[in-house]
Amino acid sequence: MKIVHITTVHNAFDNRIFIKECTSIAEMKNSVVLVVPHNRDEKVQNVQIRALSKPKGRFARIVLTTAEAHKKALAEDADIYHFHDPELIPYALLLKIRKKKVVYDVHEDYFSALKQKKYLPKPFRSLIANLFAIFESFLTKNFSKVLAEKYYKERFPDGIEILNYPKRELLKLPKNNLQTSSLKLIYTGNVTRDRGAIQHAKIVNYMADVQVHLVGYCCKELADQLFSIAGENRNRLHIHGINRFVPFEEIISYYAMGDWIAGLALFPPSSHYLNKELTKFFEYMSAEIPIICSDFPVWKELMEKTGSGMSVNADNEQEIKAAIDYLHQNREQAKKMGENGRRNIDKFYNWENEAKKLEALYLKLCGEKG
Repeated sequence: MKIVHITTVHNAFDNRIFIKECTSIAEMKNSVVLVVPHNRDEKVQNVQIRALSKPKGRFARIVLTTAEAHKKALAEDADIYHFHDPELIPYALLLKIRKKKVVYDVHEDYFSALKQKKYLPKPFRSLIANLFAIFESFLTKNFSKVLAEKYYKERFPDGIEILNYPKRELLKLPKNNLQTSSLKLIYTGNVTRDRGAIQHAKIVNYMADVQVHLVGYCCKELADQLFSIAGENRNRLHIHGINRFVPFEEIISYYAMGDWIAGLALFPPSSHYLNKELTKFFEYMSAEIPIICSDFPVWKELMEKTGSGMSVNADNEQEIKAAIDYLHQNREQAKKMGENGRRNIDKFYNWENEAKKLEALYLKLCGEKG
């Protein structure tokens, strides 16, 4: 099969699109092309990257980059076109009119995300979100859909769950060493307020000796605010990714350092994250790092089901401190949580299982008549 993945929003080496989907399908002896904003055409891990001009602003991306992406994708004459961004829906419809096989990859809960976009006028956010949901649902009804989260089924009941679990190669990491007395906490992923940046930064102020490492893109303005919050304890707050994208390989290198008391996900209440099973949960579990996360029902259920961590009220400093103290003082129990996480990844929560489902979908589509 020849499959073209198309994105105008994501990075060329995006964790889900490139590292998981594209490389896995290429390893299965298929021809894979990724049309994406990048600085040059190149072939990486048997995936042919077709570079799009990097847009200067949101308007240019939506108007110009999408048109360029459609042109380059169509030139590939592929069996299947797998697109990743809602702004590409009009061009996906054009591909459908040409009798092409089209797959829509639902990465995000765009409906709730739009309600939080600061660039939209606050009084109109709900209206815009509702109109978008109607637009997305109606225009994609004849596409095959893959869903990165289980709860997306509520909006796309005909979608196929291809969940964002980690590749088993993560399991080759050295086991997290919890034998020393260090007090190190790690958070990975984009560093933003709605992803707990403030809660994570404050920890250094109410726990002596703790070292908090935030590994992921963080705009300088927010980084300055976090260091200001940490105040005289700012030397124990480490932000790796100020004004720069942090490649997944670099994130893995931090996991591999070991001796992490816990992986953090102390997000404030948010409808956007309430039902998500965060990818970072499964990465922490892979690396045998115990988890301390917000006590959202879905997150709490995952911690209890897998025995891989603890859930707390992200706005309650005493609960957070108690959880960290418990793991710090009970190393054997913390080690057991890490082992539980890794065992669950090995059996259930791994990308290899999901990749087989994705290839099965492609094979089914290629067997269907146009």
